[in-house]
Amino acid sequence: MVLDNEGHLPHFAVITDGKQSDQAVARTLRFEEGTILAIDRGYVDHAWWQELTDNGVYFVTRFKKPMTFEVIEQRPVPKTGNIRSDAVIRLTGKVGRSFVMQLRLITKWDEEKHEEIQFLSNHLKFGATTITQIYKQRWQIEVFFKSLKQLLRVKTFVGTSANALHVQIWTALIAILILKYLQMRAQFGWSLSNLVALLRQQLFVYRDLFRWIDSPFEAPPALSGIHDGQLVLDFQN
Repeated sequence: MVLDNEGHLPHFAVITDGKQSDQAVARTLRFEEGTILAIDRGYVDHAWWQELTDNGVYFVTRFKKPMTFEVIEQRPVPKTGNIRSDAVIRLTGKVGRSFVMQLRLITKWDEEKHEEIQFLSNHLKFGATTITQIYKQRWQIEVFFKSLKQLLRVKTFVGTSANALHVQIWTALIAILILKYLQMRAQFGWSLSNLVALLRQQLFVYRDLFRWIDSPFEAPPALSGIHDGQLVLDFQN
């Protein structure tokens, strides 16, 4: 699942049969130059990293041990905040002999866990704090799937065939895309769960949707004239 630049709406999604690894699927994707990927440690693939770098695509991920490297440059860190180190590095060992890319290794102190967290990125211009904030946005993917499961009930499947599964998943993705759009457009401060719950209550109410999402507590309009063109049922023999 790939979100847009604001981290709100899905840009595209790939559904597989579960037999393919995340790395294998990622290598088939093509990204626009300047794209920034926030990826977890499961995507450690140095050849893919080099390919992304050559294509002008950036990534931010967590440092995964063991990974040997040498420090090329030690950069100053912000005077305020939790950044403890910002270094430009080059991979060494067998990997280093194959790849020429330079990486940023940023170390941050996590106050909640009381431990250091290290990040890797091929973006050499952004500030260290910005790099860590980009990785933090990866959590939006987890929030998205949590909403998909809880609000649209994608926990059990109504069918067992591949077609039935695809229909249910794509239908849920389309539905939550519409819901997220309504949430972003509304002037009222909706939580996604409240929007879903109250929308269900409005399914049989005649009212303007976009007016309602801005003013949900406004009384529904009068129904005068709405049913004027409806035929009357006649139960007489």
